[in-house]
Amino acid sequence: MTTPYQQPGYPQAPRPGAPPQQGTPPQHPGPQHGPAPVGGLFGYTSPIPARRAHLGDAVTSEWTKIRSVRSTMWTLGVMIALMAGTGLLVAAAVAATGDVGNQNVLILGFFGVLLGTMCVITLGVLVIASEYGTGLIRTTLTACPSRARVLAAKSLVFFLLVFVVSTVTTLVVGALQVAVLDGRSPTGDEWLSSTVGVSLYLALLGLLSLAVGALIRHSAGAITVMIGVVLLPLVMAIFMFSESLASLREALFTYSIPAQLAVFYGSDVSLDTAASGPQGWEPLWIILGVTAVAMAGAFFSLDRRDV
Repeated sequence: MTTPYQQPGYPQAPRPGAPPQQGTPPQHPGPQHGPAPVGGLFGYTSPIPARRAHLGDAVTSEWTKIRSVRSTMWTLGVMIALMAGTGLLVAAAVAATGDVGNQNVLILGFFGVLLGTMCVITLGVLVIASEYGTGLIRTTLTACPSRARVLAAKSLVFFLLVFVVSTVTTLVVGALQVAVLDGRSPTGDEWLSSTVGVSLYLALLGLLSLAVGALIRHSAGAITVMIGVVLLPLVMAIFMFSESLASLREALFTYSIPAQLAVFYGSDVSLDTAASGPQGWEPLWIILGVTAVAMAGAFFSLDRRDV
């Protein structure tokens, strides 16, 4: 196969130092004036259309990356197994002990969701921190110099992926729990909060992990920080026995992530009956505010720091 420059009859450029051919005026280096040849340089036009890149291109690239790496399949697979397996085991254990009465049976899915948060924060950190570990972040930012667009594309793809997977999983597990247990049928609001509400909370928690990964730029360190964010307030509240720390213990317990997840199942998370903690969909607005602040810090870190 020959290039257009090697085909017969195509004008060939003289070799450096070669004498000019017979009947050909000598070639003089310098700027050439006049109209450019039709079709571009040497008459060749690229078949690839030239256009400006946009957010959709970055989203397509990030979707290709997140679905092609094995860590995504492993973390999401383990999350589904934990949420489904734990939820069904708890439902079977409760069914073997007796009737659940008038309680909301969907609350039994809380234990699987709590274990699934470990998988969500792990994947959220790996989405961006792994690129710093392998050096792929340099290629990503070379292909898309707009760092805000890169962060937005990663966040959008990851958020939608976790939300869809967790919504489908919680819906299937909840339906199986209702079928296994002999209790009252959950209301529409209970179904909505224990599936869509919990899934939104998990997806936002994953975005918080992604932001921490962008700030720390180290997978193991960022995952350790996020595990501490999830579990440390609850553990500290459990071991605060002094009465002088009662208010601090109440705040740590009420606003810990496990306690806020329990709110979506209609559980009262307050240690003090006189105190009032988050109710209804309030935990979603709390995690949304925290995630927004962390994402702003991640943007400034990615924009100002070298890779």
